[in-house]
Amino acid sequence: MPFNFINLGFRYKNKFLILTAFLYLVCLTGCATTGYINPPTTGVPGIYHRIESGQTLWRISQIYNINLDELVRINRIEDATNIAAGQLIFIPRGDRTYPEPRKFSGEDFIWPVKGRVISGYGASIDNMVNKGINIIPYSSREVVAARSGKVVFCAENFQGYGKTIILEHSGGFLTVYSMNRHIFIKPGEWVQKGARIAEAGSEIDKNNNYLHFEIRKGHLSQNPLYYLPR
Repeated sequence: MPFNFINLGFRYKNKFLILTAFLYLVCLTGCATTGYINPPTTGVPGIYHRIESGQTLWRISQIYNINLDELVRINRIEDATNIAAGQLIFIPRGDRTYPEPRKFSGEDFIWPVKGRVISGYGASIDNMVNKGINIIPYSSREVVAARSGKVVFCAENFQGYGKTIILEHSGGFLTVYSMNRHIFIKPGEWVQKGARIAEAGSEIDKNNNYLHFEIRKGHLSQNPLYYLPR
């Protein structure tokens, strides 16, 4: 049977069209699963920013020079755990020119311990509002500095929170680490981000094997999940 270039071309054309349609549907499906973060219903001018992997709400607010509280409010963000890479977040008064990249490696916060959040910011615990988050370690109980800073407070038993450390950071930030079993630093010391500062787990109550962690701007508590990468 003679080789038919016309039939061959037709078959390849069909395969190309099928492949193109398949990729198009995959693209649509991917876009549908990311979507927007509660787009504002008012006619506020601005743009949308696609969240990158590991990017926090705080970092985004710094990139666009917008107040974090305003960013959270206008996007009606109630649960930071629902925010994922690929989603679009509205930037009020932003323009179409993407800001120049800024270096945040030294300013960004990291998780003080690798673990699972068992009580979120604002949760009610024993009729008290949680001003931070409680993290139960996966395996290692090593607590590290979430950001470079100076040790400004250490206490063996701070108002029922057990062994507590407070670090002071640039920009008016403070981080609080409570319910520790051991403390490895002293007031006045400067610690680098990621340096070991304590071991999680209450020495008073062996059942409370978690770290209580807070981020404060001045003396106002912040939701740590707005600052910690996911």
